[in-house]
Amino acid sequence: MHKPSEPFIAVENIYTPRQRYVLLVASLLGLAALMVFGLAQYLTAFLAAGILFVVFRPWWVALVHRRRWNRRLVTILLLLVTVVVLVIPFYALSSLLLDRLVRFAQNPEQILEVVHKVERAVGFKITEQFNVRQVLLQGGAKVSSWLPTLASSALNFLVIVGLMLFTMYYMFMQETYFLLGLHRYLPFRNETLKELGESLKNNVNANVLGQVVVALVQSILTGVTLWIFGVPDALFWGVVAFFMAFLPVLGTPLVWGPAALYQFSQGHNGQAIGILLAGFIVIINVDNLLRIVLAKRMGDIHPLVTLVGLVLGVEIFGLIGLVVGPLLVSYFLVLMEVFRRENRATNKAVAGPL
Repeated sequence: MHKPSEPFIAVENIYTPRQRYVLLVASLLGLAALMVFGLAQYLTAFLAAGILFVVFRPWWVALVHRRRWNRRLVTILLLLVTVVVLVIPFYALSSLLLDRLVRFAQNPEQILEVVHKVERAVGFKITEQFNVRQVLLQGGAKVSSWLPTLASSALNFLVIVGLMLFTMYYMFMQETYFLLGLHRYLPFRNETLKELGESLKNNVNANVLGQVVVALVQSILTGVTLWIFGVPDALFWGVVAFFMAFLPVLGTPLVWGPAALYQFSQGHNGQAIGILLAGFIVIINVDNLLRIVLAKRMGDIHPLVTLVGLVLGVEIFGLIGLVVGPLLVSYFLVLMEVFRRENRATNKAVAGPL
């Protein structure tokens, strides 16, 4: 026998449409914040995947959309390029840097001996004004905290690299859906989205490709200079110069300047003068020349933006913040400009013709 369905009881919702809308947005933001908090330690993987997607997309467009290559094959080739050209060298350089800095911090006698020789050479006491040993220990601990995934936990490093490659794979393989999703859910007009995309590409090129090229050239020149003029561990100091080159204004002089002082303290005045001449004439001018050339092709980034981005990025993301930090600050400024223009357009539309 057919049982009659239970009667539907109409209950009046206590929320107004406006309140329901606000609660829906708040729920979405709350869930998004919870997801970000849960994935915080792996956030660098997703940021790196997004940056590399922008960097490699011109190659992708040229091979897949124009030459009609198989998209899976192109994606795998891009992932291989990422591992061979970026991941392995970055891991090797970072591990070398961290290992040597921690060793110096734990055994500072060698550095203290050099400091004492510099003091005797210049006639100025440094160790009386601050504790070199304590500074070295604190510096080693700070650098160690920047690189937890690279040296202290190979498993964590593999997880981050795996997430990055996995995210890149699906961003390229499902490129159309990914870009359509951005157009659908980002709160901007199509014209604004095109401008944001162009600005993102320019900022990524300037902060990633430009900075890395400048840092690489300067580190090679610094390492070769120190090797020619007999500075011990020239390879290590070349690696240090690579990371120092990301700092605006200061940069590689923080490496070859103390190297020249070291040679003076050893009585090698000719080699010290050679380092200073190479630094001021070649390394610094190559830096300026490259930045001018790259700024015309990739976009000019103000040094203050780079400096603030470095401080912010390294504190939040560790070593990868050298690249991510300036990018975030640059894009924040772009979004502020977009907000100003959108708000101005909205006010004009509301006011209507006079």
